[in-house]
Amino acid sequence: MSKTVQIRKKGTLTLPMEFRKRYQLGEGDPVTLIDLDEGIFLSPKASVLPKLVSQIETLREKRNISLAELIDGVQTIRNQKD
Repeated sequence: MSKTVQIRKKGTLTLPMEFRKRYQLGEGDPVTLIDLDEGIFLSPKASVLPKLVSQIETLREKRNISLAELIDGVQTIRNQKD
C-alpha cells in the first residue's frame, strides 16, 4: 500500500488514518526516517506495549484467569528467582 502526502508548514506531514490504525500510531509516537540516497524510508517505531497488553488480556480471558490471579502468578515467579 502506498499513499502520497504533502509536507506542511514547519516540515510536518499527516499520516493517513489507515496507516495510523494499521501501525497503532498516535501523536508523539516515534518514527525513523532512513536516507536511501534516492529517497527516504519512513519506519514506524510504535510501542509494542499496547499489542502485548492486548495479547495478554486475550489469553487471560481465554483461560478465565482473574487479574488478581495473574498478578499473584507473576509475583510467585519473581519469588522463585530470588
